[in-house]
Amino acid sequence: MNVKNSLRRVKFKMKHDFLTVENVVLILAIILCLTWTYQSIAAMSRNWELSERLTAERKQLELVSLEVETARLANDYYSSNEYQELVARKNMDKKLPGENMVVMPENSEAAKTKHEEEPKAVVVEEEPERSNFEKWMMYLFPNY
Repeated sequence: MNVKNSLRRVKFKMKHDFLTVENVVLILAIILCLTWTYQSIAAMSRNWELSERLTAERKQLELVSLEVETARLANDYYSSNEYQELVARKNMDKKLPGENMVVMPENSEAAKTKHEEEPKAVVVEEEPERSNFEKWMMYLFPNY
């Protein structure tokens, strides 16, 4: 009988002390807040990843655009009359009427090395590596 009474007491306490309307509403509010917070963080994380991918794609687009422009300029140069004339003169020994061909002797070693300069190093500015916290701060506060 003692076990039956203790079960009744526990049931009564659960019903009247813990499962009150206020406690149930509070538990539901906490669950909703946690769910909302999790979904917000997940959305911000996804937005950050998409932003990073968009930046990478823009850089790739700019690189490809530069390559296309370089190819277009090379194509224009190779189809120009000046280039065709130079190739005809070099490969086919062609010349304009009234021109004379002059053959020059080979340059000496002193002449070849007279104007040589050391190649200048190209400085490429890379973005500094940032910590995850700094990336989040830049994402949340663009003027950070």
